[in-house]
Amino acid sequence: MVPFDTDVLVVGAGPAGLLVAGDLAAQGVACTVLERDPERSALARTFPLHARTLEQLDARDVADELIATGTTTETVRLLNGLDLDLSRLPSRFPFLLCTPRHNAERVLEERATRLGAEIVRGAEVVGLSQDAAGVDVDVRADGMMRTWRARFAVSADDLRSVVRDALGIPFPGRSAVRSVMQADVRLGERPERELSFVANEEGFSFLSSHGDGWYQIVAWDRRRQLPDSAKISLREVSDATRRIMGRDLGMHDARRLLRTHNDERQVLRYRVGRVFLAADTAYVHSLACGQGTNTGLQDAANLGWKLVAELQGWAPDGLLDTYHAERYPVGRRALRMNSTFLSVAMGLTRRSRAARSVFPAAANRIRPLGRRLAETMSGLSISYPALPGAHRLAGQRVPDIHLAGEPVRLYEALRAGRFVLLAPAGDPAEAAGSPYGDRVVHAVPACADLPVLLIRPDGYIACAVDERNPASLEIALRAALAGWCAARPPVASTTKPG
Repeated sequence: MVPFDTDVLVVGAGPAGLLVAGDLAAQGVACTVLERDPERSALARTFPLHARTLEQLDARDVADELIATGTTTETVRLLNGLDLDLSRLPSRFPFLLCTPRHNAERVLEERATRLGAEIVRGAEVVGLSQDAAGVDVDVRADGMMRTWRARFAVSADDLRSVVRDALGIPFPGRSAVRSVMQADVRLGERPERELSFVANEEGFSFLSSHGDGWYQIVAWDRRRQLPDSAKISLREVSDATRRIMGRDLGMHDARRLLRTHNDERQVLRYRVGRVFLAADTAYVHSLACGQGTNTGLQDAANLGWKLVAELQGWAPDGLLDTYHAERYPVGRRALRMNSTFLSVAMGLTRRSRAARSVFPAAANRIRPLGRRLAETMSGLSISYPALPGAHRLAGQRVPDIHLAGEPVRLYEALRAGRFVLLAPAGDPAEAAGSPYGDRVVHAVPACADLPVLLIRPDGYIACAVDERNPASLEIALRAALAGWCAARPPVASTTKPG
């Protein structure tokens, strides 16, 4: 047999690739990240992080560190006067975090390397093939060609993915809007909101903070629809912003100016044999709702523990297939939400123009509607399908429940990267969980009225049990643990030394 260089190859050292690499390495899985760029980009690209993403980062003990690098806002202005209130979100993070993307990449890369992942920069993937046992990735580095072999591969690079092309996967979709201007600028006036979006008959303009004193301005001028190659100036961006927003906030010192277009695309399969697609490799959409990177990081959180389970021999049958089953619909919803939002902003039809006028006032006035929109944008409303007959809580996101003793919060307990059995102290839970000690952490909730919960490593409920009779509870827990965590013949490691 051809020896393996590593267990998992991750293509792309962006946030999603680095998160999944850290999750794999934390559980002792050999992982190598291949990144085309020789150095981490110092360019401050806009990077808004929503509550659910921050919860996933909290479960990896990096959320607070990342929050310290940026600025937070409890209100986001969308369209014309729709102020989305995030302060009431049922989360430890009832706000939006704005920080330069390179801060997130630094924090996640430091975590991944500290845990044992290998990051290879200046390694350009030029081809990929696979067989029943593994994946071969052709890489050009330092003018030399080399083929890496791994058991699985994760592609999390960008929308021009070589991996996706090598697999022959279509990337259906369309160009949703053209001649979009982008600029990174300083502002002479402080904006009312760290993130705001205005749309009218002149076009639309989107302002977001990088969290370090720089701001990104995105503007679409209905009057000037030019090709991507057309020259662009700060004056052009300023004029369009002033006509759309009413003022340009004294923008100056542009360090990046470009004209581009926004595509809306999604692959039809997130898994092809032993290769998994995530983040920009799997879908792209506009910047309108700030969903892209958030969705990619949550792809990574969903996939990492499943690969660990498969490689260590305790994955239920078909677990790896649930990555597509769970994440494809989430990507699809994000794509549709952005498409709808962009259509309303552009006002190309009478209906979209009417929605642009009516919806903001309705969402501000009808609190349940505004709350639902906030939970949707923040990612807190995401849930996964459960098996027929499962408990009503199965597949739901679990909040950060207070625990009795140390650790004091559920998401601190999730930092072990294992399942968490949330159950009262006592014989049923201890007896049921004893054979699974290397896969399950037992935590005791501070509130005794909760159902007994088996929580997946990504913070979603695998199953819930209302039974209180000790004997019946033990039987139910043993069945649940056997279904999710029972040992099977592990995948033998033949990773080459060095």
